[in-house]
Amino acid sequence: MEMEKGKVVVEKVRGKSSVIRSFSKYPLKFITPRKVGSSITDAVWIYSLTYGGGIVSGDSISVEFTIGDGCTAVLTTQSSTKVYKSLGSKCSEQVLEARIGSGALFVVIPDPVTCFSTARYSQKQVFRVVSDSSLVIVDWFTSGRHESGEKWDFELYRSSNCIFAEGNQPVFLDTVLLEQSSPVDIAERMHEYQVIAMVLIYGPKLKHVQDQVQENVKRLMSQQLQIPSTRLGCCAKTNSDNCLVRPAFIASCSAFGPKVFSSDVTDTKSALLLY
Repeated sequence: MEMEKGKVVVEKVRGKSSVIRSFSKYPLKFITPRKVGSSITDAVWIYSLTYGGGIVSGDSISVEFTIGDGCTAVLTTQSSTKVYKSLGSKCSEQVLEARIGSGALFVVIPDPVTCFSTARYSQKQVFRVVSDSSLVIVDWFTSGRHESGEKWDFELYRSSNCIFAEGNQPVFLDTVLLEQSSPVDIAERMHEYQVIAMVLIYGPKLKHVQDQVQENVKRLMSQQLQIPSTRLGCCAKTNSDNCLVRPAFIASCSAFGPKVFSSDVTDTKSALLLY
């Protein structure tokens, strides 16, 4: 199967992050508006979209991004990525490869993927970084088209995210796989939850964000899972029948990656993973 290609290169031009090359082939299209956000912010915004508003059964799309030294680029979408119903056993596929230069920041914050009933979808994102690159990845998907009564009705969803340092050294390897062929269908495994999201925050430019996110997750989950108790200090939430109550959402985070040493921060991990 031939992959449809797209490519974007961001470099410094007169001291500002700029798109110096942008190429896309049907059904893919890139939009790079000149005026997004504050004029004093040095960042390029790239909108990725597909003609027809979604990914058709059997589509295979490959995109490449190069973020030059000291540049900042944001990759996003105009709406959720819709994956249409599979014809036969055809699987739709999307591959993203990115190189992030020294002192550069690449932020990947698309709208969620929404798979239609019977859809089969696989995506892989590979990021190559150097010691002082920074990266944000938001990778999330919904249970489907609620307005059509579809909840976890797709056949296959696979998403892989990989980060490699210099010398092809793996820093982060992660895959999410949901498939209907398992003994228990996806809807039963997901209970009443409708969204799964992964947020990855990596690199020296984002250390303060990592710390804040960890504190926020700790506080939110303590509120979700525990309530005050006059005798025991705190206990798990229960309903009127004294049964444990499923929290409205579940979040966890952990630090990973090589240790960072600096004048004010020592022996800390360089990245944070949030689910």
